[in-house]
Amino acid sequence: MKAIVYERTGDPSVLQLVDRPVPEPGPGEVLVRVAVSGVNPTDWKARRHGPIPGGWQIPGQDGAGVVEAVGEGVDQQLIGERVWIWEAAWQRPWGTAAEYTVVPVRQSVSLGSASFDLGASLGIPFLTAHRCLTVGEYMPQKLHAGALSDHTVLVQGGAGAVGNAAIQLARWADACVIATVSSAEKAQLAAAAGASHVINYREQDVVEEVRKIVPDGVHTIVEVAPAVNAATDAQVLRNGGAICVYANEGGDEVTVPIRPSMMPNARWQFVLVYTEPQVAKAHAVRDVCAAVVQGAIRVGPEAGLPLHHHSLSAAAAAHQAVENSVVGKVLISTSEQ
Repeated sequence: MKAIVYERTGDPSVLQLVDRPVPEPGPGEVLVRVAVSGVNPTDWKARRHGPIPGGWQIPGQDGAGVVEAVGEGVDQQLIGERVWIWEAAWQRPWGTAAEYTVVPVRQSVSLGSASFDLGASLGIPFLTAHRCLTVGEYMPQKLHAGALSDHTVLVQGGAGAVGNAAIQLARWADACVIATVSSAEKAQLAAAAGASHVINYREQDVVEEVRKIVPDGVHTIVEVAPAVNAATDAQVLRNGGAICVYANEGGDEVTVPIRPSMMPNARWQFVLVYTEPQVAKAHAVRDVCAAVVQGAIRVGPEAGLPLHHHSLSAAAAAHQAVENSVVGKVLISTSEQ
């Protein structure tokens, strides 16, 4: 099979297209013929900073394809199933940037008739967004239609991949969603994703605009840039609300305004999808799957998430695009035909 492999850390030039034997699924695993691999920021960060325990790594946590074979203890009926994959390369060498990958069966989820592009876009962004929408003290543990019907969610950075996922999932759960963006073009994307209100933070006062919409403040903030937004977040949060931090854009350290956070009993919640509690992860996978089945999740510019396709041989360009913060979702088509 063709696969993208790196044997040392560094810039995208360390990614090499090589021939590798097709792996065999072990007990509890499935072999998936990958159609599309999704690229996320953690892919290039792992490529730059390692580690590489086995001396080589196929990148790619997310993907979609068809189950080709199953290992011992796995239902044979899964062969031929269209699936989406999550965390393929987490502490394992077999990522999705290859024609085939092997994953534990629980990490391959039925995709039904949804597109492979959609399937490869789910994993990290949507599981992260789900955690942000369910970890607050007054938030539900599970999402479904109506689960957030009396909630207001503020998505800081509504045009990003996780921001887009948070908007789509929150709207599916019937929340009122406010999104912040930095340009008119990104405002259109956030609105297309389903945001109820969009604020251009370069031209408008976020605190003033949020308070106009919800005088009592928001229940949850999905936060991409805490170092920049901490003071604003503390001013727009309602009593008992949660600020859910999933990234460090704008700086690696954050100064928390203590008294403004203390008064509403605010929760500052940090989120990393790989190490979140297993029960929460299971809820997220199930809920995202349900949203897909119900047609509540979309990809493409009409859903606020432009798609950028690359071939397997152009994996370095795909990684560079994500590293350069391209707006939208970067995908790798794993077939070179």
